[in-house]
Amino acid sequence: MIEKTYLKTKPECKVKFALPADKIGEAKSVAVVGDFNNWDSEANPMKKQKSGVFASTISLEVDTSYQFRYVLDGTEWLNDDMADAYVPSPISPDTNGVIRL
Repeated sequence: MIEKTYLKTKPECKVKFALPADKIGEAKSVAVVGDFNNWDSEANPMKKQKSGVFASTISLEVDTSYQFRYVLDGTEWLNDDMADAYVPSPISPDTNGVIRL
């Protein structure tokens, strides 16, 4: 799930990335990675909420597209069903999600 909240005072959008418990399975850690954090799985860990959903909110620049994915337990890569588009990954046969702001 992706929620976009555009700021009126700055050219930024607060993007909430969230994964429901049924997508995560037994994973202990979840991170959102992408162009915005140099694909660093330590940069934006997602926090488990009371509902079981893992979520993280990141401020991103508007009028930009970013590639992203989720990393579960540092090893399993997952796309978001709500991405705006998908593009081939430059480093694997997988696809990356795209968010357009």
